[in-house]
Amino acid sequence: MTNKVVKTEDEWQSLLTSEQFYVCRQKGTERPFSGELYALDQDGQYHCVCCQQPLFSSAHKFDAGCGWPSFWQPIDPLALTEHVDRSHGMLRTEVTCSGCGAHLGHVFPDGPPPTGLRYCINSVAMNFEASDETG
Repeated sequence: MTNKVVKTEDEWQSLLTSEQFYVCRQKGTERPFSGELYALDQDGQYHCVCCQQPLFSSAHKFDAGCGWPSFWQPIDPLALTEHVDRSHGMLRTEVTCSGCGAHLGHVFPDGPPPTGLRYCINSVAMNFEASDETG
């Protein structure tokens, strides 16, 4: 995404549900196994709920058993920005949308080949767009 999406917190709050705002703008997290995209098994793409930037493909999704949708790579590495996260007494790598700064989740070095990465992403931070089956 070449144009950054910039909105005030009040604008974001008016556009998002309370849970989306909490997760995406206040760096919260949804309860594990509660998100509607966790067990979704359809072909398509996952987009940022705030700015609609494409983030992940269903071709890169896997069941990590952690309670959140997990992917072993993004569609485009430039779609994500990584940050050191020392909250909650842990050292983690936070993942945000490069288009709007929305908090998406975290990336961990315990995923499957070929990358060995596990992008653990909140369902409410994404919209799913099914692939067009007609081609």
